[in-house]
Amino acid sequence: MADDRVTALGYEFACLDDAILAQSEIKKIDYLKEHLDRGDADTVKALYDKAIDEKFFKTPVGIGFLSEMREYLIGTLDFPEDEVSAIPLYMFYDTTADKKKAKKAPEKKKEHVGILFVSIVLNIALVIGVIIMFWIAKTTDQPNILNYESAITNRYAAWDQELRERESAVRQAERELGLDSEAIFEEDTQSDDSD
Repeated sequence: MADDRVTALGYEFACLDDAILAQSEIKKIDYLKEHLDRGDADTVKALYDKAIDEKFFKTPVGIGFLSEMREYLIGTLDFPEDEVSAIPLYMFYDTTADKKKAKKAPEKKKEHVGILFVSIVLNIALVIGVIIMFWIAKTTDQPNILNYESAITNRYAAWDQELRERESAVRQAERELGLDSEAIFEEDTQSDDSD
């Protein structure tokens, strides 16, 4: 693992990209040291503020240069400490927080598995309930949305059959008594019309 590490200005980096970034920051630092008028306090302060605002330096190499500039502004150029911006760090250094997160992750995963299991069980129960409701609706004698047409047709057929049987019984009784049902019907309708 140590063979994969790359060094730049005394710092050992875990990956090549970080080392390349540090090398580019070294070039920026060399250029600034060469062209910066350290006697002009306002120029040094403006450059320091711009480097922080624009996030020019992110590696320990660049942070070290910013720290030197900050010390120079406060110690040599007599800027009050509260007027010189603090140097922002873009990394986490507390590894205990990572360990706590690592311990919490399995609990969260277990919680998701439990919720997933409950969800699956409830879905299966609902599907079984729907199947039972369809079975009950299909096998019952009461008219429902699935068999209403045949139930109404059967009921109408039963009424029609019963009516025909009664009508047949009435005509049989009229023949035995010698009555003409059509003549009686016409007399009743004519009396109703005259009223």
